[in-house]
Amino acid sequence: MGLMEKMVYRRHIRAVREVMLLVAGLEVQAGTKIGKDLQLQHRGMGIIIHPSTVIGDRVTLYHQVTIGRKDAHIPEEDTAMERIEIGDDAILFPGSKVLGGPGVTRVGARTILAANAVLTQSTGEDEIWGGIPARKIGDRKPHNPGT
Repeated sequence: MGLMEKMVYRRHIRAVREVMLLVAGLEVQAGTKIGKDLQLQHRGMGIIIHPSTVIGDRVTLYHQVTIGRKDAHIPEEDTAMERIEIGDDAILFPGSKVLGGPGVTRVGARTILAANAVLTQSTGEDEIWGGIPARKIGDRKPHNPGT
């Protein structure tokens, strides 16, 4: 586990660590629930995660990923968004955006969100999504090492 991952897991311990994450270009607030073995590629530069996010185990986030509200123009207390769940083993490639609110609450387990995709609806498991707005472009095949 790298330094950035360690700081993310311990972000609630001290406000200084949260400031250090911000200086590094990574915004992950204490309310965010994060599973085991989070992978931040490229030191997590430019990643922003809404505090109502639940991230599963072994999720990989590349630089410039944003997980937030699609209705950020209205006050937080008026939003219909409750939370966004990122399923186990999901991969969010560079620049991808998950914009939560009515219609998007979950990125399914093992789902891939392509680079610069803007997701505005929930996905199933083992899917590949890309584009603006993102749409399903394929299914993720099981990985069988050695075959």
